[in-house]
Amino acid sequence: MSTQHDHLLNVTRRHFLNRSGVGLGSMALASMMPGSTLGAPTGGDNPLAPKKPHFEPKAKRVIYLHMTGSPPNLDLFDYKPELITRDGEDCPQSFLEGKKFAFTSGVPKLLGTPQKFQQVGEAGTWMSEAIPHLQEVADEMCLVHSMTTDQFNHAPAELLLYTGSPQSGRPSLGSWTTYGLGSESDNLPGFVVLISSGVQPNGGNKSFGSGFLPSVYQGVQCRTQGDPVLYVSNPDGMSRDIRRMSLDALKDLNEMQAERVGHPETLTRIAQYELAFRMQVSVPEVMDITKETKQTLENYGAEPGKSSLANNCLLARRLVESGVRFVQLFDWGWDYHGTSAGSGIGEGLRDKCTTMDKPVAALIKDLKQRGLLEDTLIVWGGEFGRTPFREGRTAKSKILGRDHYPDCYTMWMAGGGVKAGYNHGQTDELGFGVVENKVHIHDFQATILHLLGFDHERLTYRFQGRDYRLTDVHGHVVKEILA
Repeated sequence: MSTQHDHLLNVTRRHFLNRSGVGLGSMALASMMPGSTLGAPTGGDNPLAPKKPHFEPKAKRVIYLHMTGSPPNLDLFDYKPELITRDGEDCPQSFLEGKKFAFTSGVPKLLGTPQKFQQVGEAGTWMSEAIPHLQEVADEMCLVHSMTTDQFNHAPAELLLYTGSPQSGRPSLGSWTTYGLGSESDNLPGFVVLISSGVQPNGGNKSFGSGFLPSVYQGVQCRTQGDPVLYVSNPDGMSRDIRRMSLDALKDLNEMQAERVGHPETLTRIAQYELAFRMQVSVPEVMDITKETKQTLENYGAEPGKSSLANNCLLARRLVESGVRFVQLFDWGWDYHGTSAGSGIGEGLRDKCTTMDKPVAALIKDLKQRGLLEDTLIVWGGEFGRTPFREGRTAKSKILGRDHYPDCYTMWMAGGGVKAGYNHGQTDELGFGVVENKVHIHDFQATILHLLGFDHERLTYRFQGRDYRLTDVHGHVVKEILA
């Protein structure tokens, strides 16, 4: 500030924020959404205003279902009868040379699945008995059996999947999406995160952070118990009218500073405080699943007032229906080493699947029935695969577990412009490597962005003197899976 008057204005603003009813609670709520918008691909005061992609998109929104820890693909989607036949044999040395594993050494034993498989749907897709409800929607799914990644430990693999780099600091997929497209809702964040099973994702909030993008594009974590967003309620003694008056006064002061100083972030912060105020009404309303019919709750297996993947799947539908652009669900408990009772790939996997299978299938059916599946992309998977042999620490245990494995695994999509009832790629007869149509993580990212209407090489952000993108300097669109 160059003048005494400006200095007094600045002091007055600080005094107002410290002493008025706006308080730290309001600041904390708004901090989930504001940030410098320098470099954002839009004009005006609202960085989340809807924007046009590079070309006409097939998908307008995304629901990403991440099974934290990585499900065992060989026990769910990738049927290997030869591996079952050779169960218990020493793993061929040729398959082990030059490979790294998290917890396995020596010569491990091949491990055929204890799950029964059958072909389902018109496409004849092989699926496990552990997922009977997903079998019912197999012809809506596009399964990619040839996924591969560069990382075999959880956190770096998850960061690579969502940010394009195994190291923290890059923007997440959801952040890139809202940066490029903005939000369809005036009263809700563009990117919402829901977490079940009580544990944060392996990459922490970096898996849904905005990295070097303005923080307005980071994921806003909502809760299914208590206030949906921390500090969304007015503090004791403050009515909504008083908060409105406080924000009006703060807006006047910010506009005075914007006129004198001209910093573009000031007007953006005004807009985001207004969004935070509107969220006080809109977020609790959209998060209230008691408004759903009894039949809908039963279809999902949802129970109001509890924290569960079932509730979060239903909430995901309500959020995209209300204009949220990207909904990210993280569900903990899919790390199938078999190191504790009940966690193995037999009964333990079937038990875990009961919490996922029904609600995810219900989500697909519900979106289709409402006419939303066509332009809503559902993505399901983990951060890497699982070995075709027993995990070393449990070699003498009755519990069957599999080690981390980056070379091949299955992910699937539904809706949003992908082929329905389609199986892409193939692994060898024992499930050790991809033999047809390999899809790297960067290819997968490029394909998601393509479905959203973006050329992944052109959706960039300049940071520290260079242009960055989600796919780094790699990736190509997997055109074979596009409808």
